[in-house]
Amino acid sequence: MNAESNQTSNKSASAQTQNSPLGAPLPPGLPLDTRLRTALQGKQTLHGIFCGLPVPALIEMAAFAGFDFVVIDNEHGMAGFESTEHMLRAARASGIAPIVRCFEADIPRNLDAGASGIQVPMVQSPEQAARLVQSLRYPQPGAASGLSGMRGSAFSTRAAGYGAFGGPAHTARSNASIACIAMIETPQAVECAGEIAAVPGIDAVFIGPNDLAHTMGHENRWHEAPVQKAIERAVRAISDAGKCPGVLALDATQQARYASWGARYFATVASSVIFKALQEAAGQRADIQY
Repeated sequence: MNAESNQTSNKSASAQTQNSPLGAPLPPGLPLDTRLRTALQGKQTLHGIFCGLPVPALIEMAAFAGFDFVVIDNEHGMAGFESTEHMLRAARASGIAPIVRCFEADIPRNLDAGASGIQVPMVQSPEQAARLVQSLRYPQPGAASGLSGMRGSAFSTRAAGYGAFGGPAHTARSNASIACIAMIETPQAVECAGEIAAVPGIDAVFIGPNDLAHTMGHENRWHEAPVQKAIERAVRAISDAGKCPGVLALDATQQARYASWGARYFATVASSVIFKALQEAAGQRADIQY
């Protein structure tokens, strides 16, 4: 690559940073990236990617490609806690906001590893959503509703800099900045999407179209009209509750449709993007699959 190409590449990276709803990457120091929750509460569109492959290099590549956030997928992915921590380090070093999708029982350790947000699948009710909020927040007397909870305190973890950034400042910083994202993936959850979104401390609600289609009896055919109507209903209810609606969008056409309903938190899937590229490199015509 010549000097002119280098300059063009650097300018492109700089433009991506300036245009990101997250703003400029944080300077070296705190392990915890604190930008995500504010961005979800804003009005700009966020673009991210699910990564179920336990490969820190893919996190860096997603950042350098211009994504705003990455969802480390520990629901369907194979990463253990050690791999997840390394992926979170890669995210912090490359400037992309890291979310971990995990089950409720795994929330404490992923937070201690330094996740900027937690995304929990199959949230069925506002009561369950309120329980998630409690599990993400440290006890903090006097904090506003949704900003205090029952998270266990330990400042020897990566999130607190192994003690370097612990104490009340870490408690307040974590409670104020870590995002709580609920996933709705069943007709029951669609029925109470607005109530789930309205729970204090819930920052975004993400609709999983594949599971929703299956639970509605449409197998993986989420593009069929009844499923799309359910997604539209949920997106509008979440937006009306004043929270950020999110949904899987594998191409620009899908994103434009969901954006017209009020969604602004979009994600694609790393393995799908990679597989499509491999098929095309092998000389096959390919559509993105999930």
